[in-house]
Amino acid sequence: MRSILNSRARRWIGASALAILAGIGGGTAFVAATAPSSAQSAKLVPAAQITAPAVTNVPNFADLVDAVKPAVVSIIVEGAEKSPARQLQRGGGQFQFNFPDLPDDHPFKDFFNQFGQEFGQGNQGQSQPTPPRKFMAAGSGFVISADGYIVTNNHVVENADKVTVVFDNGTQKQAKVVGTDQKTDLAVVKLDGETDLPFVKLSDVEPRVGEWVVAVGNPFGLGGTVTAGIISARGRDIQGSSYGDFLQIDAAVNTGNSGGPDFNMNGEVVGVNTAIFSPNGGNVGIAFAIPASVVKQVTGQLIQSGTVTRGFLGVGIQDVTRDIADSVGLKDAAGALVTEPTKDSPADKAGVKSGDVITAVDGKAVTNALDLSRTIAGKNPGTKVELTIWRDGKEQKISVELGKLDESKLAANDNQTQPAQPVQPEPASTSVGLTLVPNADGNGLLIQDVDQNSAAAEKGLAVGDTILEVNNTAVSSVADFEKAIKAVKDSGRNTALVKAQRDGNTRFIGLPIDANNS
Repeated sequence: MRSILNSRARRWIGASALAILAGIGGGTAFVAATAPSSAQSAKLVPAAQITAPAVTNVPNFADLVDAVKPAVVSIIVEGAEKSPARQLQRGGGQFQFNFPDLPDDHPFKDFFNQFGQEFGQGNQGQSQPTPPRKFMAAGSGFVISADGYIVTNNHVVENADKVTVVFDNGTQKQAKVVGTDQKTDLAVVKLDGETDLPFVKLSDVEPRVGEWVVAVGNPFGLGGTVTAGIISARGRDIQGSSYGDFLQIDAAVNTGNSGGPDFNMNGEVVGVNTAIFSPNGGNVGIAFAIPASVVKQVTGQLIQSGTVTRGFLGVGIQDVTRDIADSVGLKDAAGALVTEPTKDSPADKAGVKSGDVITAVDGKAVTNALDLSRTIAGKNPGTKVELTIWRDGKEQKISVELGKLDESKLAANDNQTQPAQPVQPEPASTSVGLTLVPNADGNGLLIQDVDQNSAAAEKGLAVGDTILEVNNTAVSSVADFEKAIKAVKDSGRNTALVKAQRDGNTRFIGLPIDANNS
């Protein structure tokens, strides 16, 4: 189970130990003070045994646990991590030992041979590959079909040479990895020759915050451990993942619970544990699980083909802030603002434009850019979707057939840099605190200076940024810029939508302006 560290976390372990010691001391003192003398003991009358009433209306998970535990397994992984030859560093440079060519009967022959092998070098100082480092790891998983398909985490079985599945009754069986998906941290392993294994169902119902969940797994190698808690939040974004929509739970989840299930009160899996938030590697009441809806989609593809394919829309997007919403006339600050459609992408071919705000997909509202990314990634290539677009102050629909996401191509596009700009003409100041100069190739205006007391500075505009558009109108001169700003003021709006570019990345900014000045 991966841990997310918080440097400001308080250290409670020492205080807890101190409190325990104080309690023991106090208890001992109490016993000594109240112990009766031999003379008094003869007069004591035995008290009647107290019978406490049964406690009712409290959660009892025993029947649920008895039902689901046979399908929950421990995953034991053995493998080897290949590493490059180790080399010593001295003075900031690479330092390699050149061992002398000694005769076999020389007293230092064995010493140099052993020393060279330790640092991955032979007698002549040649770098040699070090042997792979063997490892053994443990995690959790659960059976999802009678014929032996088991769900776990990608990071549990990564680099595995041997996967052993251990059932609650102690039975051990060898499994093979069917497929893994690093993006969602999910994996499927398979037990061959099985026809009647106990298995559990992935829930079709989205859980609500506050609902009970029971986590079963293998923390610290202690298989069959059961803890309970509630879903404390939904839609968590952890580690910048664009492909998950994580549940936050407060059940005790620790290292080794990775890949283990979280059950609802119907015995259905609502999440798969994948990460914990912890300052010390242990449970602090914040754990994250992959929702069953994502698990169902990903594992289905892994079982069918061993890989996962995702839908591709082909747009650069950003969140819609309150300022941006005001600048385009949207009532709510929600949706995903298109910074630029990728050339010849499905979105580009369908007519999606820079400055459009995607507010819904197939009628389902889009809350922000991450929500849109996850929605599109959750659909198969070739799927036709209907986008609800806000453009020029009104809503319209655009139908798009999704392509196949090619992440290697996207990475290559992200690494493209803009050519250096030549010397610019004389800059000119503007009414919004920016000093601008026309771009040499006529594509926008370069920012030469920013008034640090202006709204432009507060919104993050900086020297070197390029202003491409104002109010969805291209600007190539300071006159164009001021004309566009005046048009926003004349329309009665207090915010201008500015399209800017920095280091090749395009974004929109809602720039507050004074509508009372002309």
